[in-house]
Amino acid sequence: MEMPARIESDDVGNVANESVSRGFFGKLGARKTAQRAATATLPTHEALLLLQNYEESGQGWFWSTDAQGRITYITDATAELMGRTGRQLLGTAFTELFLPVDSQGERQRTLPFLLTKQSKFEELPLRSAFEGDDRWWAVSGRPQFDNSGNFAGYRGSGMDITAQRRSAEDASRLALYDSLTGLANRFNISKTLETTLSAFATQQRSCAIMLLDLDRFKQVNDTLGHPAGDALLKQVAERLLKIVGDKEMVSRLGGDEFQIILPDQEDRGKLGDLAADIIASLSQPYSVEGSRCIIGASVGVAIAPFDGTSRDDLVRNADLALYAAKGNGRGRFRFYSNDLHQAAEDRRALEEDLRDALSRGEMQLGYQPVVQSKSNMVTGVEALVRWNHPERGMISPATFVPIAEEANMIWALGEWVLRKACEDAASWPGDMRVAVNVSPIQFANEELPKIVASALASTGLPPDRLELEITESVFLGDSAETARMFKALKGLGVRLALDDFGTGYSSLGYLQSAPFDKIKIDQSFVRGATVPGSRNAAIIAAIVALAEALEMETTAEGIESLDQLDLVRKLGVSHVQGYVYSKAVAHDELLEHAEARSWTIKPAGPAKQRNDRFQMFRKAGAIHDNHRYAVVIRNLSATGAFIEGIIDVPTGTRFVIDFGEGQLATATVRRSMKHQQGVEFEQSLVSDGNGGLCTRHRVSPYLIAAATQQSGGLSVPLFSTTSDYTGT
Repeated sequence: MEMPARIESDDVGNVANESVSRGFFGKLGARKTAQRAATATLPTHEALLLLQNYEESGQGWFWSTDAQGRITYITDATAELMGRTGRQLLGTAFTELFLPVDSQGERQRTLPFLLTKQSKFEELPLRSAFEGDDRWWAVSGRPQFDNSGNFAGYRGSGMDITAQRRSAEDASRLALYDSLTGLANRFNISKTLETTLSAFATQQRSCAIMLLDLDRFKQVNDTLGHPAGDALLKQVAERLLKIVGDKEMVSRLGGDEFQIILPDQEDRGKLGDLAADIIASLSQPYSVEGSRCIIGASVGVAIAPFDGTSRDDLVRNADLALYAAKGNGRGRFRFYSNDLHQAAEDRRALEEDLRDALSRGEMQLGYQPVVQSKSNMVTGVEALVRWNHPERGMISPATFVPIAEEANMIWALGEWVLRKACEDAASWPGDMRVAVNVSPIQFANEELPKIVASALASTGLPPDRLELEITESVFLGDSAETARMFKALKGLGVRLALDDFGTGYSSLGYLQSAPFDKIKIDQSFVRGATVPGSRNAAIIAAIVALAEALEMETTAEGIESLDQLDLVRKLGVSHVQGYVYSKAVAHDELLEHAEARSWTIKPAGPAKQRNDRFQMFRKAGAIHDNHRYAVVIRNLSATGAFIEGIIDVPTGTRFVIDFGEGQLATATVRRSMKHQQGVEFEQSLVSDGNGGLCTRHRVSPYLIAAATQQSGGLSVPLFSTTSDYTGT
């Protein structure tokens, strides 16, 4: 072959083709390199050697096909990376070397389309189709034509872009996913929620979101360090995914906050069950770097379109619900309702008032008797703090204690309760004990033993008459500090009781070393124990057996009915506390009983456990035969209500009770007494997560809007009777 003295630009393709035909390796490389090669004064042999040397460097490869798209040449080194040889790939369709575009999620014209159209293409990203080869290639190609203008196939080059591709994927992942847990991040979940709500509004579909905040997580960071906190967050994410299932709908917003999107869900019964399951799961103990940790969770729930149709509105309202859940004792869930805006303002005002409540003498102690179950004799009392607000009246500790914890006021409040309880108890004749609750924040303070010793010394109360009630959350880190605190407190001679046993998914291991004198069985086990099919009785029996084996007393909390009392007596519970004996009494009333030296209380209450009834004065509507009557709900339970406001309603009459905010419940009158009626709900109400009740479903705003458009106003034709009623 005669070698040209100079390679002109038109000869570059021929040089490459000749290198291919001779089996040389090379890549024309970037365009600038090709242009320089085209104008260089080099012998053809030298040019081919340079191409071969460039390709052997691994920076690129060549390929060619015939008119049918079958491979006529491919660099051997590249074929070997695909698990073949160049000879083995001859005759293979070039498109078979790469995965289809659809499986890569690429938005581009496909390789088969380009080849069919005989189009030129540059640096097309393609992924290897061979098993075990996870490389990405940037492939370029140009169609070739013979002297008659007939299509002859393709010639092209390729470049390995795996590293660049993975770097881009990592950057994309960091932009959309939380680097610690792998969950969607705030930006990602916000876009997902916005897209979902926009689509669902058109389709008139519902969508719920949950906001989660971990309780006591800060204590993990403070006690075990941030690496342990990070490890704990990973386990939290795993538990959430196990419950929810859809990874794209669970996110970590940052810190210890998480968000869950639940499309097509508005059933508050199911949502409440899911929230309860999440709280229960996240409250189970964790093992982190050899330490045992116990945290909790609070959940706020908002549902579109009922609680908002935009992303910002829905998230804001779920956050209000979360704020309310945390403010009412943590470890619970709460649905959004319109009154939460005012509740948040009220809570902020309460926080300001609480700062001066002690100095103004507004705090009071009440004492609830703890009774020996067999003899009905009072052996001790539990000190319960109450806030007598000058404007709002008596405020429950369930309302203000969480505020005190968040506002860093719990230490001062707890010290006041301890000193006041010791002072009062020292004045009681006899040996009646007083129990005082110690919060985890107080327990973690190394000054606690000194404060207890000071309170005992200043009041003269014998140490064995003071009982400190401690919850399982003090075992958060199961650390040496916890053991030292127990030792210091027992060294003072006081008694220790494990409060709310069973609600923290306890490990029995710490009972071997923690020096408790008593186990208090949480009222959640008692309340359902007499219901047919309940396993709570077996759980109570097991706790009693455990306590007896460890020589500890037991107290069952929250006993309200006589059948509950009979059950815990049969199961061997040594002490009882609850309304079946007495509510908390003032100090003066307690003194009157204590002076008798023997305080015996006869149990009294309903014969059987019944659904919780809530006394209230709540305005509502009763809809019947296209008429809406204004009524007042005086008494509400899951299965019925006591209403007043309509005169002479026959039993058996059916109403729809309108609670507001789209909450409608079909009800039948079972008792009627002039202007008062007892109604039974067709479908039971469900927990609102805050100790109250709500309807399982709500009337969609979409339905209300449609009904309004059709009739010019909402009309609800429900039932037809011939009876006439007079509203009062």
